[in-house]
Amino acid sequence: MKKILFFAIVFLVLFPIANVKAANAGDMVNFNVDKNYDVTARSQVTALLVKTVPNLYFYIEKSWWDAQSLSRQNEVLHNLDGLSQEFNDKIYPTLTSFYGFEARPGIDSDNNITILFESVNNNLGGYFRSADEYSKLQAPDSSEREMLYLPIAQIDSAQLKVFLAHEFVHLIEANQKERLKGVQEEVWLSEARSDYASTLLGYDDTYEGSNLQRRVQDFLSQPGDSLTEWQGTKYDYAIESVFMHYLVDHYGVAVLTDSLHSKLTGIPSLNEVLAKNGAQETFSQIFANWTISVVLNNCTNGVKYCFINKNLSSLKINPNLIFLPLVGSSSLSISNAVKDWAGSWQKIIGGSGDLTLEFSGLGGLVFKVPYIIYDKNNTYTVNFLNLDKDGKGQIDIKNFGSRYNSLVIMPSLQSKISGFGGAEIARSYSFVVSITGDIVQENPASVKDLLAQIDALKKQIALLEQGKTPAACTAITGNLVIGMAGSQVTCLQQFLKTQGPDIYPEGLVTGFFGNLTKMAVMRFQEKYKAEVLAPINLLQGTGFVGILTRQKINQLLKFTPTP
Repeated sequence: MKKILFFAIVFLVLFPIANVKAANAGDMVNFNVDKNYDVTARSQVTALLVKTVPNLYFYIEKSWWDAQSLSRQNEVLHNLDGLSQEFNDKIYPTLTSFYGFEARPGIDSDNNITILFESVNNNLGGYFRSADEYSKLQAPDSSEREMLYLPIAQIDSAQLKVFLAHEFVHLIEANQKERLKGVQEEVWLSEARSDYASTLLGYDDTYEGSNLQRRVQDFLSQPGDSLTEWQGTKYDYAIESVFMHYLVDHYGVAVLTDSLHSKLTGIPSLNEVLAKNGAQETFSQIFANWTISVVLNNCTNGVKYCFINKNLSSLKINPNLIFLPLVGSSSLSISNAVKDWAGSWQKIIGGSGDLTLEFSGLGGLVFKVPYIIYDKNNTYTVNFLNLDKDGKGQIDIKNFGSRYNSLVIMPSLQSKISGFGGAEIARSYSFVVSITGDIVQENPASVKDLLAQIDALKKQIALLEQGKTPAACTAITGNLVIGMAGSQVTCLQQFLKTQGPDIYPEGLVTGFFGNLTKMAVMRFQEKYKAEVLAPINLLQGTGFVGILTRQKINQLLKFTPTP
């Protein structure tokens, strides 16, 4: 969903200026529409009232309706019969029992809700405007009625009931939160609450083809999106859905219902409800536990770090891979930039000896840094890094590579608590991972052991890449750093090669992120330092492909021919 003043909420995949009381099939009304959402950028649509049923008026834009054959019109009316029955028998009673009622009879003194089907941009599943809830004296462009907007393109879709349920929650919220409590809910929580409606109604019980499945697929392709930043993308919806399922799984649907009726909004409202209902954890701890759960998702040692919903039992992300030299002493410095309430997952493998990781966040920022240590039997332990007042902390692991197999760290920035709306600022953190090990002597036994380690690491990399089908290089979807390998590194090298010899003189496309690739990334970052380095207060390239570097690469990839 996307929110604009005077508040419009858009659902992925304005309003009448005439008589509000049109209630007879065939009545015609001119609706103002948002040209940003309209498929042809219109600002007004003429619509016909095609069906009136208890609780609902169905309007369809006249130009589309008139272009349909009589048989097609009858088919649409039949579909609307099914949708209205679903609304009255299931959507309305279920969602009002959880969340409360919409304004009834509302600004128009009519109990019916107006549904307008219009031709909107692709991937929009509908929208709602709270402006329609006010009189024209308060909001001159108000339609002065309880109203939802759905896409004509989805009028035959089995998902139409999902879109309607989602928007109906927004209508309820406009009454319960704005009208009765006098506060405006933060967009991210508003969308999360509405998106969870499909699960409340049982529409996600069959996972294949469900709204939940789409959200999970989008989340897995870009898990590092911020929970609280709202840009109206499918990735925003994805993280809202995945996180909300974890939250409700562990703390009950009351976190949604009670927070809706709170005078607080966003994170403070959830903390209020959690404390009221006896939870031991705050939102901060729950978010950190969630970042662990999307890596482990294992209920065998308790449910804290797993999803209880059966459809999410296999959900796991692949952390960004950091590959240490197999022998000898080495040190690697990693810099990254994250936004508040966004996951960042780094998995360290390789090396042999005593490992030290030194974490550093900018002073004054609040980071929470859980980490997982895996031993050779893949048994894990979960810990949290203790940070001092300057945001620094250290992890020490003896016998890494021989006794312990890998380390995953999951820093999250948790400084900002409220006031979320549009784009948020990414903040820097860094860590240095170093290992002190012995130099392998050149003898058959040590060479054999080294080869065995190489083979084991290759298998780990293969597991991380499992299920990812190589595709054309169209975007970098995850952070990349020296030591990594795979299709995303290949994509990066292909892109760098197109940037010319000043950026990547060697032009090698090997799929392995080595020093030459790192130097090329540094040159690229310094070329576009105003967009990549300056926002995070860096003067020189780091060679780490983080959020800002990825954004610039992906922007240029749209206009760069594949070599």
